[in-house]
Amino acid sequence: MLMQGKTAIVTGASRGIGAAVAKKLASMGASIAVVYANNRDAAEEICRQCAEEYGVRAASYACDVSDFAQAAETVKLIRRDFGNIHMLVNNAGVTRDGLVAAMGEADFDRVLDVNLKGAFNMIRHCARAFLVAREGAIVNISSVSGLMGNAGQANYSASKAGLIGLTKSVARELASRGVRCNAVAPGFIRTDMTGELNEASNRLAQSIPLGRFGAPEDVAEAVAYLMGADYVTGEVLRVDGGIAM
Repeated sequence: MLMQGKTAIVTGASRGIGAAVAKKLASMGASIAVVYANNRDAAEEICRQCAEEYGVRAASYACDVSDFAQAAETVKLIRRDFGNIHMLVNNAGVTRDGLVAAMGEADFDRVLDVNLKGAFNMIRHCARAFLVAREGAIVNISSVSGLMGNAGQANYSASKAGLIGLTKSVARELASRGVRCNAVAPGFIRTDMTGELNEASNRLAQSIPLGRFGAPEDVAEAVAYLMGADYVTGEVLRVDGGIAM
């Protein structure tokens, strides 16, 4: 599927899965709005790669997606710069791991605020553009942790499970106006978050039916599929090597 003339917002796009998604959609012709929290240089580098390698428009926007007003202003700026919005990928996420018996309130709140409320904020502020145009595609990056839980990640698992509920509710609300909403649930993907895991020796790799960790590009392929799957909405697509079967 070609995406010329379409604009995609990708949050958390300065690295890892978000960067891979941005470059994948750019390779298909989409203009890219790279939303990032802190690393401006990395975000600008992704924009440069999208522009130089694929000949698309790309621009970066600093935003704490957990802040309702900041998210609104960022969407407003993107619409001003690109004219309209056709796709939204909610990838921004943080971890604050710890056992629930010792987890601090601030650590629980921050993960829910960024991972779940941040996705709501972006959907909320993009919804009007989607509804007026009677088209739009949203993909939320959840996790297999939201499907089956993970010890030491009560906050993260709750946020990712919440994203699945949000995905299904939004899909039902917006379907009649031609707007689709789906989720991707990655398993263990080689990113900065999992960089300390040693695939050759870690027992986690042995527990994955395919016997290896995934790459950010594997998730990007799934996102691209869902963006073009016109009769798919409310779906949760696992990209996990089979670990959550």
